[in-house]
Amino acid sequence: MTLQLHDLNLRGFASDNYAGVHPEILDAIAAANQGHQIAYGEDVYTERLHEVFAEHFGADVQVFPVFNGTGANVVGLQSMVPRWGAVVCAKTAHINTDEAGAPERVGGLKLLPVETPDGKLTPELIDREAWGWGDEHRAQPLVVSITQTTELGTAYTVEEIRAIADHVHGLGMKLHMDGARISNAAATLGVPLRAFTTDAGVDVLSFGGTKNGMLYGEAVVVLNPEASDGLIYLRKLNMQLASKMRFISAQLIALLSDDLYLRSAGHANAMATRLRTALERGVADGSIQGVGFSQETQANGVFATLPAGVADRLREHFRFYDWDAARNEVRWMCSFDTSEQDIDDFVAALVQELGAA
Repeated sequence: MTLQLHDLNLRGFASDNYAGVHPEILDAIAAANQGHQIAYGEDVYTERLHEVFAEHFGADVQVFPVFNGTGANVVGLQSMVPRWGAVVCAKTAHINTDEAGAPERVGGLKLLPVETPDGKLTPELIDREAWGWGDEHRAQPLVVSITQTTELGTAYTVEEIRAIADHVHGLGMKLHMDGARISNAAATLGVPLRAFTTDAGVDVLSFGGTKNGMLYGEAVVVLNPEASDGLIYLRKLNMQLASKMRFISAQLIALLSDDLYLRSAGHANAMATRLRTALERGVADGSIQGVGFSQETQANGVFATLPAGVADRLREHFRFYDWDAARNEVRWMCSFDTSEQDIDDFVAALVQELGAA
């Protein structure tokens, strides 16, 4: 029996997590769903996964599949810091705003958030919290965590990440990257994954897949073995060890095969660009009034400001989130299955609501 409870015509721009599973990922799950395989990561898919990640990130990488992004961040960061350690991050970072305190309550980490204009840290901003070593009254800043792409839809360049890594390492600290949307960054930058991770000096990476067409699953990727310890135990301790790990591994293999990660993320980015371009064109010719933009559109998100009341009326047809309700700022996210028609319909609905306003 086929159980289908939702309206297939319902489309939204709230999150790239709203999209379903990419057909090529579903095929990979189905292919792995035959016969028996050893549990807890001793299967042939997880063995192959290590080879695939080595091809993209370098021969010495270690890969630890986990269930979700919060788990990847908590487990990865735990492996990088002692109990007295602290993590410097952007104030808007997912680990600081959207993980229900898990890094601090579950991971036992102290976060040191820094205000940024665009979600991106710089060496100068890091220095606002990178101090106090040897002071027994202060949690010791030992790791910097950056997000690629950021929660504000911006992307670090290769040079920016390398500058941060050099600065952080010079202070005796380590560099973590939350790569929940790392594929969108790769599509934007047009460079191999290792160019802005391994080669740029990132030590540990949370590699995201769910926002780019996977059913579930992410991975902690250790790029510098000297920067991480105990992951084999911490993953189990934090309830992130999958018994049927082959199904996470098979998805990640498919995502990194035949450039699926780039094809999916590139399409999502292109749809965000289409949305922004259509709105900018309308603003320029006067057919759209009252719409502003609060961040650059460098990946698959558009951050905009609307006249009061417009967002709530528009949400009756398309779901999306407020980013800063006090400023009437909203966030529109595109995914691998967002279509050109979705964008055109959304723009038309927005124009209608703006006219009503």
